[in-house]
Amino acid sequence: MKVISYNVNGIRAAMTKNLTGWLAKEKPDLLCLQEIKAQPGQFDAYLFEVEGYHCNWYPAQKKGYSGVAILSKQKPDLVVEGIDHDLYDFEGRVLRADFGDTSFISLYLPSGTSGDERQNFKMEFCNYFYGYIENLLKTRPKLIISGDINICHHPIDIHDPIGNKKSSGFLPDEREWLGKFIDMGFVDSFRHMHPNDVKYSWWTQRFGPRIRQENKGWRIDYSLVSHALKDKIEEADYLNDAWHSDHCPVMVELAD
Repeated sequence: MKVISYNVNGIRAAMTKNLTGWLAKEKPDLLCLQEIKAQPGQFDAYLFEVEGYHCNWYPAQKKGYSGVAILSKQKPDLVVEGIDHDLYDFEGRVLRADFGDTSFISLYLPSGTSGDERQNFKMEFCNYFYGYIENLLKTRPKLIISGDINICHHPIDIHDPIGNKKSSGFLPDEREWLGKFIDMGFVDSFRHMHPNDVKYSWWTQRFGPRIRQENKGWRIDYSLVSHALKDKIEEADYLNDAWHSDHCPVMVELAD
């Protein structure tokens, strides 16, 4: 089973760069999207359906902002929108799809780069989400969480760890939280397969494409696989050749 997660930074913009053509070539069994920044009626969702996908969209209530989705070749048995918290669910950040005894979550964790208020919001979300997943694992132990977590875990995951030590996304409390979250019962699928490889999933657009070409990036997108499924991981990677966004996709392949 091939699972891809992709922060598209606006699905309408990504579709102008042949996102659906890329999807037809990659053929994932399941695709998690983040930052769709659109309501389903604002783009041609049929283009995904003709590729054989059952599409579940969970946009933010605020137009042009946030939003997640799960596209799957198989129709889910159950789709759960949100995490039972009105403030976080207003921003369309978590979508779950169940297939038999296995669950997949598309996650877009808040960024704290716009100031202290949003940084506090980010950490409050993190703490709530920790408890939510801790409880979910009791009934859905076969769980994969894929998406934009907006945190680099270790120095190997960021091109300039010294220069960014006070930057949101690499702060000590964020990194500590991510380590604690993974230790709850997950493996970071890419690090599980490639413990020493340097790859990134996001590059700032502030200086244009040069930064990505020079590979001065951050690894903030993950596929976290629960311990109940970790022995099924066959490969995990970042698809750096995809240029529809300021992020690139993260892929994990699982044995049936």
